[in-house]
Amino acid sequence: MIRVALVDDQAMVRAGFRMILESEPDITVVGEAGDGQEAIDVVARSAPRVVLMDVRMPVMDGIEATRRIVAAGGGARILVLTTFDLEAHVYAALRAGASGFLLKDAPAQQLIDAVRVIAAGDALLAPSVTRMLIEEVSRRPSVDPASVAPGMADLTERELEVLKLIARGLSNHEIAQQLYLGEATVKTHVGRVLTKLDLRDRVQAVVVAYESGLITPGAEQHPPH
Repeated sequence: MIRVALVDDQAMVRAGFRMILESEPDITVVGEAGDGQEAIDVVARSAPRVVLMDVRMPVMDGIEATRRIVAAGGGARILVLTTFDLEAHVYAALRAGASGFLLKDAPAQQLIDAVRVIAAGDALLAPSVTRMLIEEVSRRPSVDPASVAPGMADLTERELEVLKLIARGLSNHEIAQQLYLGEATVKTHVGRVLTKLDLRDRVQAVVVAYESGLITPGAEQHPPH
């Protein structure tokens, strides 16, 4: 059973999400919060696997709440709810440890699928979010790759290839097709990349790939599905 906590300052929004999610046999809502501070308490108390996190809230915003929940190390994974006018927050949320993004007005089935993807330990980065990330990183001064990820020098040529494809938004299945490898082999390579770079998940790998200059903004991007 996937345990979910809902964090949004609008009770009606939470009620809508609860109704959608609890219609599924494998998902249960174990807590709700109306601001970031309350979210930290709810997560500590109810131990959800997935937290649906709004960004703009009173008392404490969703970015800071995400940072603190991830730092506490309880295993909760954060799915940030965003709207198109929140582009500036995408990068901050990724750096804070969010595992994915979902538009607030996404269809019900997309919400359900997103919760399952995040709960399974995968990341959820829509092509539009990846583009926002690239634009944000392109505005930043170039840095020494070693300062971003000391383990980058330890990656094999194949692992670097895999990291570049992760950064372009490809799934393991798509990477396997592109590199003519088995999916299980790709999964092993992805695991080694995350371990060597001391990263939690694919989202962090995307951030590191762009911040280190391994992928440069403007490079050919994987087209949206």
